[in-house]
Amino acid sequence: QVQLVESGGGSVQTGDSLTISCQVSGLSLSDACMGWFRQAPGKEREGVASIGADRDGSVAYADAVKGRFTISKNKAKNTLTLQMNSLEPEDSAMYYCGAKAPCGLRALYYLRSGDFPSWGQGTQVTVSS
Repeated sequence: QVQLVESGGGSVQTGDSLTISCQVSGLSLSDACMGWFRQAPGKEREGVASIGADRDGSVAYADAVKGRFTISKNKAKNTLTLQMNSLEPEDSAMYYCGAKAPCGLRALYYLRSGDFPSWGQGTQVTVSS
C-alpha cells in the first residue's frame, strides 16, 4: 500500500525559503513519477513541479515557480522534497504530493494532468507580506 506523508509546511515572510518533504512508502522512488500540487482557498488545484522516473530524468515546473522552486528525490531517505526560495504571498496554499509507479510518461504530462493514483494529506504553506 502506497503512503505519502507531507511535512515541513509553515508560516514565513515574503522572500523567505522553505523546504517541504513527502515521506514515501510502498513504492520505489526510482521507478516513480511524482509531483507537487497546491490549492489555495477558492482556487483550483494547480501543478507546481513534477519529476519523472530515474530512467527518464525529466523535470517540469509551473511558470509561476520556475527559477524559485526545485523538486528532487532523496532515495536514501525515500522522500520527495520541494525547495522553495523567494516565496511570495501568492505561493500560500495547501501543498500535496502525488505519486505513480511504475510510470511511462514524462514529467510535463504529470504536471499538467495530476494523473497520480496516490496522494498525501497535504502541508500548509503561508507566506505573509
